[in-house]
Amino acid sequence: MRGPRYTDLVAGLPASVPFVGPEAQERARGAPFAARLGANESRFGPSPAAVAAMAAAAADAWMYGDPEVFDLRAAIAAQHGVSPAHVLVGEGIDGILGNLVRLLVAPGDAVVTSDGAYPTFNFHVAGFGGVLHKVPYRGDHEDPVALVARAAEVGAKLVYLANPDNPMGSWHDGATIAAMVAAVPDGCLLALDEAYVDLAPEGTAAEIDPDDPRVIRLRTFSKGHGLAGLRVGYALAAPGLIAAFDKVRNHFGIGRVAQAGALAALQDRAWLAHVRAEVVAARARIGAIARANGLVPLASATNFVTVDCGGDGALARAVLAGLVARGVFVRMPFVAPHDRCIRISCGTEADLAALAAALPEALAEARRLTRA
Repeated sequence: MRGPRYTDLVAGLPASVPFVGPEAQERARGAPFAARLGANESRFGPSPAAVAAMAAAAADAWMYGDPEVFDLRAAIAAQHGVSPAHVLVGEGIDGILGNLVRLLVAPGDAVVTSDGAYPTFNFHVAGFGGVLHKVPYRGDHEDPVALVARAAEVGAKLVYLANPDNPMGSWHDGATIAAMVAAVPDGCLLALDEAYVDLAPEGTAAEIDPDDPRVIRLRTFSKGHGLAGLRVGYALAAPGLIAAFDKVRNHFGIGRVAQAGALAALQDRAWLAHVRAEVVAARARIGAIARANGLVPLASATNFVTVDCGGDGALARAVLAGLVARGVFVRMPFVAPHDRCIRISCGTEADLAALAAALPEALAEARRLTRA
């Protein structure tokens, strides 16, 4: 036999990916996008201090990064009022989720998530042979009560919730999340994805005992800090769980330049406040553009706005295709009834001007094609 011998699990997985990147779409269409508003990156960029720190660190890029990520972990710990033993730094939230599933989920183990929630988590679970159990959203919000109930019903080892939520932009207050943590059944861990919490209203982040063994909180430098290209995220959890990651993590996964950039970004609170203000203004502008076209923008605690196109998934997919054809990259939820929407990242005034110009034509074309 020639060629690799895949495991039965891998051989049975579909040959697919959760997202097609904008670069691949640009290559397919033979032209760059005029507005890149689909990946929830921060179009307002990283802190100038972070850029300077990365430039200074570049000359030392011949060295591996500190495998303990000591300085960054210490700074994160100080900001959150915990010890460095409560902090893990990894290759974005996606990388941490992959190792978390690897730590906890064996073939056949039950895992609970919401139907239509962040799909990369599902790919990790499938890749390690876990069995996904999904609960529906309650309206446009993930349902913490239903998630915990299903976890107890199926004996789940892991349950996933994003707060604020992607792809809907909705959120629960901290008291609701704290109540969910208190209800997590024995032997189950809540993976609380807080990628967008830096951009959410006050009171969204729950007050949680850092030593609580029922929850791991996941944060990122990709959104509010504008460093998606670095792939740096972190987790906050009880020290025993954090230490367990040393058994499986890539100890040299966070490069020296990335560590320097993330540390400087974390320390520049003024820049994060600036980005928050830009996001608030951009959300309002996207909402105004949507309403001017007879569409409904949903309330958002993130750096994107989910827009109800007023029909079904076919109409929303046609609107998305029309925008892409006109040089505006956006995405949309995958699962009904949320696939009635498109999802538009916050952007600069030039980005949103391109959106405002393209949307009326894309919407009219979509309605003709779908007879909506």
